[in-house]
Amino acid sequence: MRYMMSIMSDPQAEADTEMTPEIFEAMAAYNEALVKAGVLLAGDGLAPSTEATRVTFSNGRSTVTDGPFAEAKEFIAGYWIIQVSSPEEAVEWAKRCPHPSEGDTGEMSLVLRRIMGTDDFGDEMPEELKEREREMRAHNEHEA
Repeated sequence: MRYMMSIMSDPQAEADTEMTPEIFEAMAAYNEALVKAGVLLAGDGLAPSTEATRVTFSNGRSTVTDGPFAEAKEFIAGYWIIQVSSPEEAVEWAKRCPHPSEGDTGEMSLVLRRIMGTDDFGDEMPEELKEREREMRAHNEHEA
């Protein structure tokens, strides 16, 4: 099973967080452990929300808003795509992620969401669309 593990942040934490060599080292060690275990498929940190753009659709129209987003309570600051054998294994990897230490006022949370494949949609998704999706994914994997 594949999971997306997202680092969640809020605008104030983003502004207050100073990326130190120790933080980079802890994340590098964590990423190396994921690679050595053979579970890491992809992962990256994301640029700050000041560089983000939101496209909102309503009433058949789109509206473009540049970041930062004052009304945002939280957003994705980074992510990993991991392949594990169970939801419990995904949680165990999440618990190993570097995080603020005891006494640190900062807070961090991770959100785990299983990545669904075409077969997860059962009869809701027409078989011809499932096949088109499989062909597209196979093509993309071949190109990579």
